Amino acid sequence: MDIFSILTLFGGLALFLYGMNEMGKGLEKLAGGKLEKIFEKLTSNRLKGLLLGVGVTALIQSSSATTVMLVGFVNSGIMKLAQAISIIMGANIGTTITSWLLSLSVIDGNSFWIKMLKPTSFSPVLAVIGIIFIMFVKDQKKKDIGSVFVGFAVLMFGMNTMSGAVAPLADSEKFTGILTMFSNPFLGVLAGAFLTAVIQSSSASVGILQALSSTGNLQFGAAIPIILGQNIGTCVTALMSSVGANKNAKRVAVVHLYFNLIGTAAFMILFYSISAFVDFSFMDSAVSAFGIAAVHTIFNIIATAILLPFSKLLEKLAYLTVKDDDTDEKIEVLDDRLLNTPAIAIEQCRSLTAKMGQLSMDTIGLAVSLCEKYEKKKAEKLLANEEQIDLYEDKIGAYLVKVSSRDLTDIDSKSVSKLLHIIGDFERISDHAVNIHDTALEMHEKNLKFTGEASKELKTITDAVKEVVSMSVNSFINNDSSLALMVEPLEEVVDDLRIEIRNRHINRLQTEKCTIEMGFIFSDYLTNLERVSDHCSNIALCMLQIINNNFDTHEYQHEMKSSGRNFDKQYEIFKVKYSV
Repeated sequence: MDIFSILTLFGGLALFLYGMNEMGKGLEKLAGGKLEKIFEKLTSNRLKGLLLGVGVTALIQSSSATTVMLVGFVNSGIMKLAQAISIIMGANIGTTITSWLLSLSVIDGNSFWIKMLKPTSFSPVLAVIGIIFIMFVKDQKKKDIGSVFVGFAVLMFGMNTMSGAVAPLADSEKFTGILTMFSNPFLGVLAGAFLTAVIQSSSASVGILQALSSTGNLQFGAAIPIILGQNIGTCVTALMSSVGANKNAKRVAVVHLYFNLIGTAAFMILFYSISAFVDFSFMDSAVSAFGIAAVHTIFNIIATAILLPFSKLLEKLAYLTVKDDDTDEKIEVLDDRLLNTPAIAIEQCRSLTAKMGQLSMDTIGLAVSLCEKYEKKKAEKLLANEEQIDLYEDKIGAYLVKVSSRDLTDIDSKSVSKLLHIIGDFERISDHAVNIHDTALEMHEKNLKFTGEASKELKTITDAVKEVVSMSVNSFINNDSSLALMVEPLEEVVDDLRIEIRNRHINRLQTEKCTIEMGFIFSDYLTNLERVSDHCSNIALCMLQIINNNFDTHEYQHEMKSSGRNFDKQYEIFKVKYSV
């Protein structure tokens, strides 16, 4: 094996890793925020968590990516450590799907359909379809499917390149001698762990092992301990991702390590104890790619079957390793680890924005109540809420900017833009709540009161504004387009109310039923209420654009208002309900 064969080997490995990365990214985009919703709905049922881990990892083709996501979820407080443990176990089984796909290369036969089952036969077809989807189709989902197809084709080309590069080693006695060294279980485990830790992908290291098996010199006795070590090496990625995370997130990475260490030790003790009394003749036989896939899967299934009933003990072991201290940890709700899966990161921003919206609604409720009766505790609560909302805006906004720098689909990119607008509107609602508080404080300090007629008018528009805020916030929280459609008709009613009430206010000023000082206060209060309803209209509009995937603001607003009967009907209902 000369220098050119070595270069070819590393080139094949590079293509293999690139193909796997592209395939994984395409699959993640197709799954989108659904992954986060599936994780959130997870119960404490261990079997359900196990199956979820198998499914998600088989989908995104990486146990490391799944575990890193879990570190992010636990760090963000979305998931508890106990829930993550069974998913980690399932992830180890799910990652074996890659080795089975690679093992299809050993299929042999003259039949056309049998030949088409070989990746070398169907991957070029997938590559052509994938390129067509990427270059000539506008639909984003089809582009993502194209990325998956091309990624798989590149992965298989890299695998074949590696197999071709190591082919000369079939006749090398030195190479055979090196492989024989790994028949020592401890050396084999160390070699497998080191290789996987370096390239940070158990699927890739298994693929390299399958490529080496094509020489015919790799025996089961050497392959088994290497495969066991590969499961330990894949823990490095999660351990690295947990640096800087909170203690529970660190425990996720520790559980992943303990599961593979204990599973490997248990399997080795069980297997080699039996082999001491039973002659496993296959140990000296050459292992094929199919055999490696089988060993990889059997080991992970056995390790999971042994350790799943003891998941609580694994949790306790993690707590003993990563101990609590007396200092309070600040949980970062928006975790940078989730940026590797942008759709999930966006969904997390949406969840936190929903909390921000709820806080804004509570704050405007406090503000209008202060105008009726000023209470110091309510005022302090309002101002504290406003500070928290400002913090939300800064935090979510900065995180969305980070998300926008990632490789996003067109829809995700536009959703990020709309979320930035929505958090701005929620923040402005709280600012108007503070303005209303200032009005209430001035009235309290000067012992001023609105006239009975003015109070009645203000109560009408206040009730309308409280309802429009509630509708816009709840339409966002529940992703409810029907509720969002009701915002614009009510916002128009609020605009009409403001004009009508202002005209009545001017008449009272002219007839000296109202003082100039109270007139300014009345006008400021009215203006802030109307501005709040404007921001609610913006929120509902953004919501409908995201839901309906129509991001032309002026066109969409025109369509909404000219949609006919439904808009007019809702407008008339609200006009009757809030008449002065």
